[in-house]
Parts: sequence; structure tokens; C-alpha cells
Amino acid sequence: MYGTTAHNIYAQNNVGIESPEKLIEMLYEGILRFNAQAKKSIKDNDVEKRVYWLNRSTAIITELISILDFKSTGNMSEYLQGLYNYEIQLLVDAGNEKSIEKMDECSHVFRTLLEAWRETTNVA
Repeated sequence: MYGTTAHNIYAQNNVGIESPEKLIEMLYEGILRFNAQAKKSIKDNDVEKRVYWLNRSTAIITELISILDFKSTGNMSEYLQGLYNYEIQLLVDAGNEKSIEKMDECSHVFRTLLEAWRETTNVA
């Protein structure tokens, strides 16, 4: 689905990644880690950290959108693009509204995607 684009980008930046499949897994895990930190920042009422962690999650999702392979996977890529864009909007809303519920919703989606990714690629 993502081809080797993401792997090539990170390989150019001297990050040792085993495979493109492993990279996607790591990106999903990163979103979950950053969302957890953003959620903590919301609870702590720490605006600076909240913005920082939400921006980190958003950057990863933006990267995931940029590496979608519409030629090979068409409908799946279109679906994921819409889902990822929705998740970005959810993060924006979570930050603006200080909404733990929206953070949890976004994290749930990426936890589900991570589990499905691991099942289909056998990288776990």
C-alpha cells in the first residue's frame, strides 16, 4: 500500500529501518505515544506541551498521507486519506476544546490500525 517511499525517505535520513512495513508500524506507535503525551498535557493544563505533542502526532499523520500509494491500492488509499484527514481534524478539535474524549477517539483509531497492520504484515 505504501510502497517503499516512506522507507526511502527515512533511509536517506540515516534511520535504520528494517522494512517499509516496520516503518509504518513505528509511525502508528509514534502517534499513540504522542497522543498519550498530549492527553497528559490536556489533563495538566499545559498549553505549550499540548500544542507540541499534538503537532508531533499531526506531522506523522501528514507523513502517512503523503506516502499513500493511490496507483497500487486506489480505494484503500482513498479511504485512509479520508480517515487520516478526519483524525487530524479530531486532534485539532481535541487541542482547541481540551477534549480527552477526542484524544481517546483518535488513539482508538490508531490502535485499531496498528493491530490490523500487524496482522496483515506479520511485523509484530
